[in-house]
Order: sequence, then C-alpha cells, then structure tokens
Amino acid sequence: MAKTIKHSEFVLIGGGIMSATLAIQLFEKFPGKKITIIEKLPKMAEESSEAWNNAGTGHAGNCELNYTPEKKGAVKKGSIDTTKAINISEQFNETLGFWKDCAEKGYIKNLSKCINEVPHISFVEGEKNVEFLEKRWHALKEVPHFRDMQFSKEINEIREWIPLMMEGRDEKEIVAATYFEKGYDVNFGEIADQLFNFLGKQDNVELVNNSNVYNLQQTDNKRWLISVKGQNVGKHWKIVTNYVFIGAGGGALPLLEKSNIKEARGYGGFPISGLWLRCTNPEVIERHQAKVYGKAKKGSPPMSVPHMDTRMINGRKELLFGPFAGFTTKFLKHGSMFDLPRSVEFDNIMSLLGAGYQNLPLVKYLIKQVSLNFKDRMEMLREFYPEAHDDDWKIVVAGQRVQIIKRNKKGFGKLEFGTEIIVSKDKTIAALLGASPGASTSYSVMKNVIEKCF
Repeated sequence: MAKTIKHSEFVLIGGGIMSATLAIQLFEKFPGKKITIIEKLPKMAEESSEAWNNAGTGHAGNCELNYTPEKKGAVKKGSIDTTKAINISEQFNETLGFWKDCAEKGYIKNLSKCINEVPHISFVEGEKNVEFLEKRWHALKEVPHFRDMQFSKEINEIREWIPLMMEGRDEKEIVAATYFEKGYDVNFGEIADQLFNFLGKQDNVELVNNSNVYNLQQTDNKRWLISVKGQNVGKHWKIVTNYVFIGAGGGALPLLEKSNIKEARGYGGFPISGLWLRCTNPEVIERHQAKVYGKAKKGSPPMSVPHMDTRMINGRKELLFGPFAGFTTKFLKHGSMFDLPRSVEFDNIMSLLGAGYQNLPLVKYLIKQVSLNFKDRMEMLREFYPEAHDDDWKIVVAGQRVQIIKRNKKGFGKLEFGTEIIVSKDKTIAALLGASPGASTSYSVMKNVIEKCF
C-alpha cells in the first residue's frame, strides 16, 4: 500500500522530447503551477529520443518518398499527393523555430550540439522510380519551402552530391536524385536533455527518474490518482493531479488502457524493432555528407525506408545505414517481452486480429527481415553503396516503435503509420500514440495538446 500521497497540477509520464516540449509550454502558460515528469529509466531521453534509437532526420518532406504517394483513381491516377509532405514541412519548420526560441531564452544552452545542417537527398534506380521522382519534384517545387530542391538524372551531377554512393556504378545505370541543401540532422535526445536540465532547476518542476507508473484511475471529483513504484528502492507512492499527459512512446498504450477512458477503446499496438549498420571507417564516414533516402520495398512499413545518413552524435560524425526492421513483443527497447500480450483486451482484440489479416505483406516482410544475417544486410547496403566493405561496418540496435492499430467502421483494425493524440472528453488526460514523423514535429504536436486540453 502506498503511504505517501503527493500533489501536482500536471503529471507527464515519459521523459522524452515530447514531455520536455510540453513541459516548457506548460511552464510558460501556467507560471508557478507544479509540473511532475516521471521516467522509469535512470536518465531522461534514453528511450525513443536517444540518438542511436532514431534516424535523427529533421523530417520536413524533403527526401522522404513515402510522404508523397501517387494518387489513386481514374482521373488523378499517377499524379503526386503532396499534402502530407507540405503539412510535415510546416510542422517541422514551426518546431525548428521553437528550438531556436528556446536557445534565445536560455532553455537550450548549446543549440549546435542539437541540430546541424546536412543536405537531404532522394535517390532512386530504374525507369519507373525515376519517373516517379521527377513527377514528385515537379509537384513540390511549386511549394515555397521546396522551391530550392534540385533534380537530376545526370550521373556526373549526382556524383557531386553523393560521391561515395556513385563509386562502382555502371555509367549506363538509370538513376535519379533530388537534392535539398538546407536539411537538418537532429539529436532529439540532446534537445530533450538540455530542456530537462533547465526544467530541473525550476522550483515548480519535479523530475522523477527510476520510477514506474503502474496504474492510474480517475477519482469522483475528476482528478487523477497515479500509482508509482520506485525501481531502485521499491517504494510505492501516489500522485494526485488535475491533468495527465502520457508521452511514454511504446509504453503509452498500456497506460492509456489502464485509464479506462472511452476514447481509448479499440486501439492496439504493433511493435517493430530496428537495427542499423554503423560505419567504423573514419575515411568512409568523412566522404559522405548527406541524408540519402531511397524508396521502400513493397509491403515494408514507412519506418523501414532505406537511408544512408550522416549523423552528428555526441560531437562525432557518424554514418548509418538502415533501418532493418524486426519483430519483438516489446513495446520499448527497455521493455518486457510480455508488453504485447498484456495489451490485448476484449475491446481491442478484433482490431489486432483485423490488422494482422489486412497487413499480411507487412507480416511477411518482417519475417523476412528477422531472418537476415550480416551478409544479407551488407548486400542491401551495396544497393546504395556498391563499394561497401564488410570490415567497415557493424550492427547496432536501433529503437523500438509501436505503430497504431485503430478500429475501422467495420469493427476491424487498421494499421496507421503516423502519430495520433487521444484526449478524454473532460480534457483531463491526453496521450500520444504512434511513431514517424514524431519528434521532428514535437512542438506542433504538443501545441495541439495544449489547444485541445486548455
């Protein structure tokens, strides 16, 4: 039994960039009000926000081909739908402005450790893909943000953009690329860490680590009673609060289910793990300076779009290729193998079964990905970088993502590749589910939470 009951105006569950961003907005909007942020790991921003656990791309629609699908239908078939790319571009630039504003206010002490300019490039092979990329470029260049995007089918020009990737290629190979010079590499974990460093020094903000929220229930007076267990000392306590935000990445769904709010019914989660190939040769790393995105294989999830990325992590230039998808029943990298089974309830079992049936190509794709060995992964890398040597690369584990499974009109589940905010009718609890573009649009997403709840 919990012997201690604490009080806080706002409780944010999860110590990633989403909670850090929301906490800053609450700190400014409600001066002096108590804010408590609970994270089960020893440090903040060690799960999905941590640099090695995500692509580090400032997603703005510059190079991500899955953001610009071809339209379907007799009239519009084959034309490019730019809606998602434009929306994400606007949200990223709004979020970029927020980070710069935080630096000016002193919330972020060293912005150069957080964001760095790096070109964003789309690269494709084959006639159909080249035709698609050219149509995409024509559609996007009319939009102000994408006006500076360049397109080329000329081998020599593309070689200037990505010399490493063009080595060893047949001069007759049909390829094309778009080049956007002012893209960004973002260390989301560093941004969150610096924001939390500021927040932790404020009298009205409490950062609680090594603590796991295992239950939450609404009281008769519409407040929330949150049950917490300290990981190290084993102490239990409760927090009473007026407002709750669940931003715990893959851990958000189980907590949302415990809330028993009507709006959470029918939701499920589909966990997808990931691996990177990390370059260990400094000479190779130095010769590549871009984030290069290709086209996803048929049946693969958007988070598995192959890309070869220049990264800045802890002040050091890195080069990663991937991600390679996999399947696990964990909802978090530091989670439990029982996360998926425990998430199955009476009101979401049909959603889960329906999503599995309707996404058989994805299931087959994941089975194939899990069976890949190091040699197989290197062969996939050589489609991007033909001269890659096995000795220059090693496998590192990426983060865990939980894609949303949402009940459709027929009562079956549909797999959603995006982020979604769930807010209770009384606006006292909100949760964020889903993955990409996630952290790249963190300010816009959390601003939406503020607008919906207050």
